[in-house]
Parts: sequence; C-alpha cells; structure tokens
Amino acid sequence: MEQAGASGLSPARILETGMAFWPAKTLLSAVELGVFTQLGSGSMTGAELQNVLGLHPRSNPDFFDTLVALRFLERDGDGTDSRYRNTEETAFFLDRSSSAFMGGFLEMANARLYPFWGDLTEALKTGKPQNETKHGGEGVFEELYREPARLEQFMDAMAGISTGNFMALADKFDFSKHKTLCDVGGAAATLSMIVAHKHPHLTCTSADLPAATAIAAKKIEAAGLSDRVSAVPIDFFTDPLPKADVITMGMILHDWNLENKMMLVQKAYAALPEGGAFIVIEALIDDARRENAFGLMMSLNMLVEFGEAFDYSGADFDKWCKEVGFKRTEVIHLAGPSSAGVAYK
Repeated sequence: MEQAGASGLSPARILETGMAFWPAKTLLSAVELGVFTQLGSGSMTGAELQNVLGLHPRSNPDFFDTLVALRFLERDGDGTDSRYRNTEETAFFLDRSSSAFMGGFLEMANARLYPFWGDLTEALKTGKPQNETKHGGEGVFEELYREPARLEQFMDAMAGISTGNFMALADKFDFSKHKTLCDVGGAAATLSMIVAHKHPHLTCTSADLPAATAIAAKKIEAAGLSDRVSAVPIDFFTDPLPKADVITMGMILHDWNLENKMMLVQKAYAALPEGGAFIVIEALIDDARRENAFGLMMSLNMLVEFGEAFDYSGADFDKWCKEVGFKRTEVIHLAGPSSAGVAYK
C-alpha cells in the first residue's frame, strides 16, 4: 500500500507499525506450535506440516507461505509439492534441539506479554500493572518461584536472550584487575559461567533466591565449573550483597521503582572495595531518549508488568551511582539495543 499524497509522503511506515501485531503473532504462533522444531534440519510439504502440527486445512498454505514471505522459512519449489525448511537463523535460534534455542522467551511473550499488551492504553491511563495481579492472581515472580519446573523454563528463556550480551561483556570489560565477581539476581548462573570460562583467574558467585540457586548449582556442575563458580541463596531486599570486586546485575535494576533501584545501587556500593565495579546489563535508553526504541518499549513493558518499574538511560544510571558515592561511570555497548552501565568505586 504505497499510496503517496501530493506532498510525496507515504503512510507505509505508519501502516507497517500499526499492523505489526500481524507478523509478531504469526511468528509467536509458529514458535508455540513447534514449526521450526518439527522441520529441524529437514523439509516438509505443506500437507505434511499441517498434519504433524495438527492444523486445520485452512491454515495451509497461507500460514507457511506467510512465514516464507517474512523470511522465517524457506520454500523449495511452488505449489502443493513444494517443501518448506528452516532458514539458517530459525534453525539456529528456534529449533528446540539447538544449543542456541531462544524460543522459550518467545513462548513466554506469546503466553503472557502478548495479551497483557492489549491493555497498554489502560496502563498508560492508570499507571497500574496489567499482568496476572490485575485479576487477583499472583505476580510473575511469586508464581514462578513457587513452581520449580516453570522457574527453570523461565530461567532458560532469559538465558537464551541474554547470552549474547554476557559474552560481549566478557570480551569488552577489563576483568584483569579483579579476582572476584558476584552476579546479583544471577538466575541460572549464565553470566557467571560465561565470564569464568573467558577469564580463568576469576572466582564467580551467582546470587539469587533459593529456588533459583538450586537450579543454578545443577547447571554449574554440568558445565564443570564448580571449582570457580558457586550459587548462593540471597534475598536482596533483606540481605546485604556478597562482597566481590565486581557486582553485576543483568536485567534486574529495571524491574523496580526508583526507591528500590536506589536501594540496590547503595547495596552494590557497600559490597564493593575501592576500585571495584558495579555493572548493570540492560537495554539502556539513549540519553536524549530518541533512538533506542527497544529500550523505550522495554520500559513500557515494565509499566504493563509492574506499574512503577521502568527502564533508564546511562545518564540516569550515572546520577544514581554518583549520589551514593561512585566516582565515575561509563556505558559499554554490548549487542543490539543492549549496553552495560559501569560504575567505579
């Protein structure tokens, strides 16, 4: 729909964004149904895919051809005898048998965030969360930590989307001056294991609630890193943070309101020695708040999820850290829309 008025302007970008839920839901449903896992490294006709996925005949070929047009599937040939197969990206990231599988996060987005975002207008008007608590249920963290199987699935999903950032941090931050690291809210200990593997001189601790550390301990042992990586239980609202040369928080600080953010920044400062570093890994918003659309939408997601929680810029991080005594800060770009905010004591 490339209509252009006398001014030469086109509504194409407006329509593309306004209807962006179409491609989003197409991909999310494909992940939910297991399209990419069923295809694996092979290929299937539309009829074969329809049958193995248990779909109605009306879905074939529209659903599969839409995935081709969106570049999430490739198709050899035309017509009913053509065969569908994964792209390199979907085979790597969305086939459940792949070590790089990140579909867990998309499954969570489909099951939870997609319907919640339908109430964004209400969130903007009321400032209240639109998650399970809206209908009298428990919040996401309370529900997850009560069910170990769901918690492990959630932790794996978060690890799937965070691994690239953690690897970039291990490459870009100078860990040579430090001997110990504590990852607060460390979940499955992914950050600790990645950094320990890259920097053999470091001893790392992943600190989280007991249900999470039990899962992390199994993953650390399976990775053969138990000699240098440990998982310790902590409630960072009531407990002091473990002492370490480097304190990290990956997608933790944005979960809270300003009061709790400042509490965590203060606790990080208290746990560090002189010369220590506090590192947050987030989709940091650019200081002018004009460019990082993903970071800004993540902040809207925090509104939908938690109400008072919000994402922030490097300038915000600098202000908060200097208020509690940190000497200086810097921002290190990691991958995509994500960066590390680093504060030095």
